[in-house]
Amino acid sequence: MSELPDHLAAVAGAEAAAHDYPLLFATVSGAHLYGFASADSDIDVRGCHLLPIADVVGLWNGRETIESSHVRDGVEVDLVTHDAAKFFSMLLKRNGYVLEQVLSPLRVRTGPPHEELCDIARGCVTRHHAYHYLGFARSTRKLFAKTRQRKPLLYTYRVLLTGLHLMRSGEVETNLERLNEDAGLSTIRDLIEAKRSGEEHGTLGDADGTAFEAELDRLTAELEAAKESSSLPERAAAADRLHDFLVRLRLS
Repeated sequence: MSELPDHLAAVAGAEAAAHDYPLLFATVSGAHLYGFASADSDIDVRGCHLLPIADVVGLWNGRETIESSHVRDGVEVDLVTHDAAKFFSMLLKRNGYVLEQVLSPLRVRTGPPHEELCDIARGCVTRHHAYHYLGFARSTRKLFAKTRQRKPLLYTYRVLLTGLHLMRSGEVETNLERLNEDAGLSTIRDLIEAKRSGEEHGTLGDADGTAFEAELDRLTAELEAAKESSSLPERAAAADRLHDFLVRLRLS
């Protein structure tokens, strides 16, 4: 598993091994995926599990979603997995969260089915994924306006630049440092350093906040324009493949 310290990789692996159901995949999301984890960041393990056939076709349904927050070997772990049917449905609803999770390079549990799902997921990307990133940015900007803290500001930059990159290239990139190689914003470098050093809850003055708001307005307008000019399709091209894949998984 790349880009994770050995002890965090071991914790994430133990979390996946202890899961109640077989995992189609498990990856790491959150600050570690975004490239600005601090020493005390928790580890967000995300994935897709496969319910037994009896829990799908019988009277009593299995657990579509499993969530757990606890400490494992001194590390705070936040686990969320969805059954394949729910996860696949979310992929088709232009959900950027699950798209980022399945394509995360920080892999905890993987294999040929995961590789196939990655290929199918890339065929589920549409220009309408821009709405996910615009909506997320609105939420984090509201929090920034209320608190003036660096953390929601950093997350706003992350989602806007990820959305822009997706609209322009069709590829999912979530690491803010790599995204900023194109954006070239010195403010982002400063915010990342503050986050890594544990100062993300520090507040900004009104003048600084106003300057950031103007820059976020510009990036938001760029994302809205990129959606309109994107060559991405209107509808998921791989919807039928995703359906067939789920049937094969259930019957195998």
